Amino acid sequence: MAPGDRVAVLSQNSDLFFEAYFAIFWAGAVIVPLNTRLTPAETLFQLDDAGVGVVLFSEEFGAAVEALRSTGSTQRLFIGLDGPGAPADRGYEALIAAHRPAEEIARASEDLAGIFYTGGTTGLPKGVMLRHANLSALAMNLIMHLQVDDDCVNLHSAPMFHLADIGIFMTTMIAGTHVFVRRLDEAVMLRLIEAHGITHLFTVPAVIDRLARHPGAASADLSSLKVMGYGGAPMPTGTYELARARFPHVDFVQGFGMTEMGAHTFLGAKHHRPGADPEKRLSAGQPCYGYEIKIVDEDGRELPRRQVGEIVGRGDNVMAGYWNRPEETARALRDGWMHSQDAGFMDEQGFLYITDRLKDMIITGGENVYSIEVENAVSTHPLVLECAVIGVPDERWGERVHAVVVTREGAELTLDEVVAHCHDRLAGYKRPRSLEVRRAPLPRSAAGKVLKVELRGPHWADRSRGV
Repeated sequence: MAPGDRVAVLSQNSDLFFEAYFAIFWAGAVIVPLNTRLTPAETLFQLDDAGVGVVLFSEEFGAAVEALRSTGSTQRLFIGLDGPGAPADRGYEALIAAHRPAEEIARASEDLAGIFYTGGTTGLPKGVMLRHANLSALAMNLIMHLQVDDDCVNLHSAPMFHLADIGIFMTTMIAGTHVFVRRLDEAVMLRLIEAHGITHLFTVPAVIDRLARHPGAASADLSSLKVMGYGGAPMPTGTYELARARFPHVDFVQGFGMTEMGAHTFLGAKHHRPGADPEKRLSAGQPCYGYEIKIVDEDGRELPRRQVGEIVGRGDNVMAGYWNRPEETARALRDGWMHSQDAGFMDEQGFLYITDRLKDMIITGGENVYSIEVENAVSTHPLVLECAVIGVPDERWGERVHAVVVTREGAELTLDEVVAHCHDRLAGYKRPRSLEVRRAPLPRSAAGKVLKVELRGPHWADRSRGV
């Protein structure tokens, strides 16, 4: 293996994944964490695109590796993290036992550390190139904001293949303790918090909601838990109120970021505590130390405060570019700023408010409706477990506000009841005009984001709106 070679990891959260992360860096190679939810064909695309020569995988993905071999991945070396045998060419521990410790390959801060593939909800996934300096900046900023030290016991509940698992770098840098949950299970997470004295947990709002609703949360000893951090998606008001009541001793923090620009803003605990400004709690906070945010129009001009436009940012956390995609890199990185494709505004104190993905904004009767605002209102209905709001075709208004909800087991909910609940919370044009009630959970990405592209797709088939 030569410095700069790409090594992929296909694994659930585990100590071996963590060990592999830093072993790859030690060898001077570039890590390519693979989304565990992908099909073999999607995984093969990323392996080929990044030019991966070695794949480390855990036992859960033996069948996926067999499928990769049958589709032409015979030239790659597959190493089983859990041991040798088919379909692994070698066993991870056996290789360690058979070789002397390797010398560390020194890398510069500007050298490539990893290629992290985006979800690819539109077009083919893009490999986001992050340098060692990017990962270091992300970790140091979070250490300063969270004020953590070696007493930190971090639970790795967010998927380790995703930058949502900020504890990989932050907790290592402060010599804290790592605890891993291999599969996302609320009962297991509650037991781990109790057994290991977990102090910090970073995840997505949907998982916090499930933890708060779990019957075991009321009796578990969660006294060690200091901070629940969330990101990846805004926390609906209903979820926040439930979690605040269930975990009154826990501080909540959140931030806004993306693979291309990780952990860019921070909203601290004081803005989540009882008595805090309720408007600020709905924000994504202020830019982290040394980072910048501004709101721009379609021509890149900065907009006045509280005017909605595209969120752009710059700082040491911003990617080097997209792997082998110079044109897309040039579109995203313009004049030194990362263009997020998220819509939002800033208030007079520099707090950022995310109103929507630009593609998720609903234009109904000439009025802009931001789905997050409607979701916040609908989510507080006592029968609603999950909700997503999308725009669907409407002959009169062009688009109408359509709510997709998952209700409590056995509950019935009508559009009239939802509209009545929103009456004092939303202007008339923002209230849902149609409703879909589901029993199954909403489709989500591995990072916990609702896949609105899947919800919109059936409504916009053969129509012109992009999804």
